[in-house]
Amino acid sequence: MAKQERQFSGIRRVDLAYAQLASSEVARDMNRDVVLELIRAHQPVSRADLARLSGLQRSTVSEIVEELIQEEWVREGMLAKRPRGRRPTMLGLNEDLVILAADIHPKQAIVAVVDLNGHFLSRDVVTIASDPKRAIENIVRSMQHMREKHAGKSFEGVGITLPGRVDPETQRLIFAPNLKWVNFDIQGMVEKATGLKVELDNAANAWLLSEMWFGKMDGVRNVVLVTISEGVGAGVIANGQAVVGKNGMAGEFGHLVLDPSGPQCACGAKGCWETYASSSAAVKLYELKRGDGPAVSIADVHALAEEGDAHAVAAMKEQARNIGRGLRLITAALSPEVIFIAGDITVVWGLIEAEMRGTMLAGDAPRLVPSEEGGLARLRGASALVLQRHSGKREVRDVPEHPSKSKGKKKVA
Repeated sequence: MAKQERQFSGIRRVDLAYAQLASSEVARDMNRDVVLELIRAHQPVSRADLARLSGLQRSTVSEIVEELIQEEWVREGMLAKRPRGRRPTMLGLNEDLVILAADIHPKQAIVAVVDLNGHFLSRDVVTIASDPKRAIENIVRSMQHMREKHAGKSFEGVGITLPGRVDPETQRLIFAPNLKWVNFDIQGMVEKATGLKVELDNAANAWLLSEMWFGKMDGVRNVVLVTISEGVGAGVIANGQAVVGKNGMAGEFGHLVLDPSGPQCACGAKGCWETYASSSAAVKLYELKRGDGPAVSIADVHALAEEGDAHAVAAMKEQARNIGRGLRLITAALSPEVIFIAGDITVVWGLIEAEMRGTMLAGDAPRLVPSEEGGLARLRGASALVLQRHSGKREVRDVPEHPSKSKGKKKVA
């Protein structure tokens, strides 16, 4: 089993809500994860090829595959062409099983329908109010419209990413300086409205999960993903395991204080890393350097920097150096192999990468890799939360029925 765990980056490695002691049931679920990931990576694939790729016994693979088919994660397709002998039935993920995903920001949310391969079937941008109840009502309204639009699909659940920390036990938002929704029951409200099980997590954690499940993380066991947007967040994997911390608070590097006499942060402290490194900080830097003029967005600053505007270029380079100051602390504390940089800053990567590296620790520094999909990765991460937390569990979720619930799909959690 240890050999398989090193070889495959099974999604349960980064289970950010369900920590369990080793047992035969956990081992069985890990085997399910391995088989499910191999089907995703190699589809269409035969049972015999799954046994060869995984190192598991053919009988074990067959038993797992039958479970996955019965639970509708996997479906059988065409027969493979072979020069002689029995033609094996090929397997692939069930493209009719989909997930509702929502990526919430302080001023808007993006809602999507995502299939098990990470393909987007629909997307919608929802303007949200500061009042959480009104905001969730708007998000749910968009979700219900999407369910009607894709009435022929089976909906497995809802995944939601948030700009703050979510308690793994209560699934409540407990720390979100840029979104004043702390302790509001987002999960309960969405479950009641949709009849689907809802999974929540921090946007950086979900983004890291997206990189692991849909991206390029095989073989990497020590990694940090830093998100640069309205604030600064991070997700951490150390020795192949998620670092969650008490109440899910691990990874709040954005609120490390770089200068106690620095700018006021939304968390109440002064001089936090995100007050120097966030997109909001970059806009303020540009406006300060430019002087009087109209209000701009971070997209405007990036466009100006690409056109060679001196003030915008200077603001981007200063932001990059400030990002590097925080990365220095992360490198000293965790010594990751790779640091993913995700968010707005990646669109000007060629301009800022050298500046960012210049303030990091010298020597054998981690690789810096831009996460290139922007908000799409956060949405895929939201869908992966559902996939991760539902795919290995067999109990039926106790979730209220909803009249618009898609037919024919028994809920497994």
